[in-house]
Amino acid sequence: MKPHATVHNQRLLRGQAPSYERLQARLAEDGSELGADPIAVHCGWGRLLIGHTFPDPASLARELLNEQPGERDIALYVAAPQQVLGLEPAQLFLDPSDTLRLWFSDYRQSTRVFRGFRIRRAQSESDWQAINQLYQARGMLPIDPLRLTPRHEGGPVYWLAEDDDTGAVIGSVMGLNHQKAFNDPENGSSLWCLAVDPQCPRPGVGEVLVRHLIEHFMSRGLSYLDLSVLHDNRQAKNLYAKLGFRNLSTFAIKRKNGINQPLFLGPGPEAQFNPYARIIVEEAHRRGIEVQVDDAEAGLFTLVHGSRRVRCRESLSDLTSAISMTLCQNKSLTHKVLKNAGLNLPAQQLAGNADDNLAFLDEHERVVVKPQDGEQGQGVAVDLRTIEEVQGAIETARQFDSRVLLESFHEGLDLRILVIGFEVVAAAIRRPAEVIGDGRHTIGALIEAQSRRRQAATGGESKIPMDAETLRTLNAAGYDYDSVLPAGEHLFVRRTANLHTGGVLEDVTGILHPTLADAAVRAARALDIPMVGLDLLVPAADQPEYVFIEANERAGLANHEPQPTAERFVDLLFPHSQTVV
Repeated sequence: MKPHATVHNQRLLRGQAPSYERLQARLAEDGSELGADPIAVHCGWGRLLIGHTFPDPASLARELLNEQPGERDIALYVAAPQQVLGLEPAQLFLDPSDTLRLWFSDYRQSTRVFRGFRIRRAQSESDWQAINQLYQARGMLPIDPLRLTPRHEGGPVYWLAEDDDTGAVIGSVMGLNHQKAFNDPENGSSLWCLAVDPQCPRPGVGEVLVRHLIEHFMSRGLSYLDLSVLHDNRQAKNLYAKLGFRNLSTFAIKRKNGINQPLFLGPGPEAQFNPYARIIVEEAHRRGIEVQVDDAEAGLFTLVHGSRRVRCRESLSDLTSAISMTLCQNKSLTHKVLKNAGLNLPAQQLAGNADDNLAFLDEHERVVVKPQDGEQGQGVAVDLRTIEEVQGAIETARQFDSRVLLESFHEGLDLRILVIGFEVVAAAIRRPAEVIGDGRHTIGALIEAQSRRRQAATGGESKIPMDAETLRTLNAAGYDYDSVLPAGEHLFVRRTANLHTGGVLEDVTGILHPTLADAAVRAARALDIPMVGLDLLVPAADQPEYVFIEANERAGLANHEPQPTAERFVDLLFPHSQTVV
């Protein structure tokens, strides 16, 4: 560390940031220069403009206006933002983020070991594709690796977290070495684009990525790590506070564009909605379609474009008739309609007296119990093998509907196919809630921790209930809530894969077998419904065998990002609003 770093550390703790003049003076002390050219490092999604390397506010403002379409430039370390903003007030804005700094002299290594994944650099086309899929799922801009400033010219490095069992990319972060990027006299570095898969069951991925970056730059002889975080991102701020980051009094400036609109206009009507309504409202806003909020809590809104008005409750719209809605909600009717259409379905009958139920169980050996009119997996019990289990599940299901169905149980993966305008738009395998043992915590504690992560990642829409069905699943595997799961052991804690009960999605749109896609479209036409989520059991998404389970008239479009579900839905409602390519 250079001698002036300790003095600077004391100044930082008093809430001061280095001025442009002080940085110039330090460069002179070191015998170095800023250079003739201001520094703009391309990060694949846009440029980082190092504010104090620009000779004056006008040159920084001009460079921000050179931002390329579809990208997001950020000017950081702007000591006097009012001077820059005053030159272009209609096109530039002050970013509502806090800048935080960790001096490496304050860093303490973790005493906890997180297992089940490893950290490595992004290095192949498949790595970039996986990172981009992750970023788009988190509402972030994708990376164009061809636009990255090369590392030997001071460009960034991307790291990823890879699951040991599946090889899937479950997290990513970008780091910038300031010494290489702009000959920083203070030997700094910065962190950008931290993202963790919202469906990742492994704890600590975000923390390990941050710590890896810190320790990587420490090994290079650097002195601190800076980052920028939205002022209201409490979850991220809690992590950074735990690691020892402190506020830095400097500012960032961005250009007003469609990507940044929520930052400079503030929360729009979409902020009041859950993720399933919000994704549609945001797409409507992008097209200039008026949004009238009818009941945000219920997900009700009206879209207006010209003389056309369409009311929606999330993805359920005026275009879905009452008859089609009834055919989906009443699972007995769904079964009849799809069977008449020649599709493959399980055996089904209404629950009756104990003798009738026992006869059905004896015939099929393994049974599913579900309320006739239900949603979000409520009251559903799967793979029941004794009459006692069946009768108990029937009583539970009657809490949601007095009419209860018995179905034959079929092995397979839970596949959701989204059909909009009688075309397949997305497909995903839904997997039940799962925890991974660490050899220390009880299964109950693991469930609670995983449930908190799922709630945080889905805006409170997904959590694992600690109910009789979860306990039955644990008991069937030989455990209960107080059992300690061995380190590295995976355990499904639910039988159903509904997202509202903690399930996760794996996108399989690109490999969906044509037979499955055709069956889904035939089902949508049989139900005569313009937007529907169809649930099937399949051995694999790329094989033709299937059994239909049910249809959902209000499927969650947000669950299938980055597939263009909201775009296709708004195309359906307002075909004349489609963007011409």
